[in-house]
Amino acid sequence: MLQKKSKIIFIIGGARSGKSQYALTLATSWGGRKAYLATAQPLDQEMLQRIEKHRQMRGEDWTAIEEPLAIRQVLKEISGLYDVVLLDCITLWISNLLTNHEEKQSVIINEIENLAQSAGKFKGRLIIVSNEVGMGIIPENELARLFRDLAGYANQKIAEVADEVIMMVSGIPLKLKWSRGNNI
Repeated sequence: MLQKKSKIIFIIGGARSGKSQYALTLATSWGGRKAYLATAQPLDQEMLQRIEKHRQMRGEDWTAIEEPLAIRQVLKEISGLYDVVLLDCITLWISNLLTNHEEKQSVIINEIENLAQSAGKFKGRLIIVSNEVGMGIIPENELARLFRDLAGYANQKIAEVADEVIMMVSGIPLKLKWSRGNNI
């Protein structure tokens, strides 16, 4: 029987902070039917190895859905079909969008806003993973700054609709938001 409760948990953090492992552990603890919505594309050997490592971490009781661009449409299609869906990750999705729409920032902003709306309407438990890329050195080139800005905007929009926001720091989860509108 599928869970009737809807909940969005947004997990954010730096590279290698433990985001994906924490998200997998959380999703697995809920049990039931699980789907993993992956935005990564195996464009080189190193990324192929990362993808394979994530597949091994999940095990065989997950339905894998690989979609680098149309994640909003996938969420609409699978809403209510799984007890938990893990979307990993928003920053790779932003990178994919930039590859296709670099000159059309408005298209990317529209996609971000539509994704946040779709996430807010999702039936079931939805865990969304993203990188925090705005806490470091200011990037030296325009494209990198655009990526940072769009990722920051996406993170804000998703955090707005999330029931919980968790920031991972050195493998430690820090709760920033719990139940809609209640912040630390």
